[in-house]
Amino acid sequence: MARHIERHRTDRVGWLRAAVLGANDGIVSTASLIIGVLAAGASSESVMVAGIAGLVAGAMSMAAGEYVSVSSQADTENSDLDRERKELAEDPVHELEELTNIYIHRGLDAELARNVAKQLTAKDALAAHARDELGISETLKARPVQAAISSALTFAVGAFLPLLVIMLFPPSLQIVAVSLSSLVFLALLGALSAKAGGASMVRATSRVTGWGALAMALTAGVGSVFGVM
Repeated sequence: MARHIERHRTDRVGWLRAAVLGANDGIVSTASLIIGVLAAGASSESVMVAGIAGLVAGAMSMAAGEYVSVSSQADTENSDLDRERKELAEDPVHELEELTNIYIHRGLDAELARNVAKQLTAKDALAAHARDELGISETLKARPVQAAISSALTFAVGAFLPLLVIMLFPPSLQIVAVSLSSLVFLALLGALSAKAGGASMVRATSRVTGWGALAMALTAGVGSVFGVM
């Protein structure tokens, strides 16, 4: 019999979420910062200093934020697993009945559900309860270091793009160039993330460009107000 191998994308959820968040935040926050400073009438040198500082600070902030956030998720998962491990040791009969009832509620008849529960318990009782009772699987398990690295690296890449535009265009065109190019970068990011996750490209692209445009417009307005005060 030919072996059928299906390709799924759920194993990408952890790093993809962190990477998209990092890149999006890098583009939006740095472009908004640059536009705001330019709108306030700052020199190109001041804009570059502000942009580089924003890149470094933002990348470290994203890494720390992702690590702390995902570590909290990992701590909760580990706490639940420890409790489940203890319950399995103290009352295996009740835990077997609990697993059987889970399978019955999912559509198996009582006899088949008990047989499945017995076989999975014999193979790896904790893994069976983690997956089917707690919803914790190896594929979706929290990985703080992976999330922190993905987010920091993609933030730095995203933040560098508006800085590159500043280097390529004269001061008189920088606000327009950064605004338009950042929307293009965001659209590409939305399309790439949708492609990697198997989602709608139109929805993902419109989502990131819409919020990015709003952020840049608001920051430009703030910069203009402070620039004329």
